[in-house]
Amino acid sequence: MRVSVIGGSAPSAAATDRAEAVGRELADRGHELVCGGLTGVMEAACRGARERGGHTIGIVPGADRTAANPFVETAIATGMGNARNVLVVLNGDAVIALEGATGTLSELGHALDLGRPVAGLDTHRVDGVEGIEPVETPAAAVDHVERAVERD
Repeated sequence: MRVSVIGGSAPSAAATDRAEAVGRELADRGHELVCGGLTGVMEAACRGARERGGHTIGIVPGADRTAANPFVETAIATGMGNARNVLVVLNGDAVIALEGATGTLSELGHALDLGRPVAGLDTHRVDGVEGIEPVETPAAAVDHVERAVERD
């Protein structure tokens, strides 16, 4: 399974630690990680996945693949700026969100529109919007998306 990991480019130290743990958990369970390819949550998750031999895919906003963080194994340049957010969630079977600002919020909207299961670790909660499952740990996030994809 491919899992899109989304979140802020300037996360808290706690979110950085959780993102690394999410990456490790995904790799340990044999899943590929898709992200926006840059810094913050994206880099931390890729670092964790690569530590455990996982495959990482970064869909970067610019036209230069080399702009991806050093833990991205396969970089995809889009030249689309933030419009690439839809590609980040489209290329995952499920989504795990950690913290984040407006870019993460847009990715959450795209994920829900595309019917992707979403696990949220201290991320946006929008009154009246269902589909973002709050979880407490990286392992619980991966458990949730695995179960949700199996049901589909």
